[in-house]
Amino acid sequence: MQRVIVDMDEVMADTMGAMVEWYTKEHGQPLDYSKMIGSWSKGFPDQHQPLIKERLYSEGFFRHLPVMEDCVEVLEAVNKKYELFIVSAAMEFPNSLRDKLEWLNEHFPYLTWHQLVLCGDKRLVSGDYMFDDHVRNLVHFPGKAYLYSTIMNAHETGYDRVANWKEIAGILL
Repeated sequence: MQRVIVDMDEVMADTMGAMVEWYTKEHGQPLDYSKMIGSWSKGFPDQHQPLIKERLYSEGFFRHLPVMEDCVEVLEAVNKKYELFIVSAAMEFPNSLRDKLEWLNEHFPYLTWHQLVLCGDKRLVSGDYMFDDHVRNLVHFPGKAYLYSTIMNAHETGYDRVANWKEIAGILL
């Protein structure tokens, strides 16, 4: 059975969207989307960078993220056809570990704990397909790597891209 590796943040979960919504509600200052190359957090005003970092490190932030459109249904079908693993580099934000596990259990009840990998470095994973929004996670992947398009990776080349879960369904299903 072929193995599919899927990233969480910005692929399954709308992390940037949640942060933008919170920031707009709390601070209402404009964002500079042109600065988001490499990291969407760079688009927030300099004086609020510590607030953004504090929010990312806070307990509960990763627990209440919106799910990307069509993700639940497509992954359920993928789970029936492939060996599926959700892999997230969660160690950067230690409070995200419990948040991410609870989020996955709520939105993806058909996944088992055996399929969830919360790690520090994704070089340890292998498979046939990987969907991720960071080239740093794809560059060492031995299988077919797909870059999930976001504002922060718009400048990246050299990878086939997917823009949404319907496109992933078109590839895998």
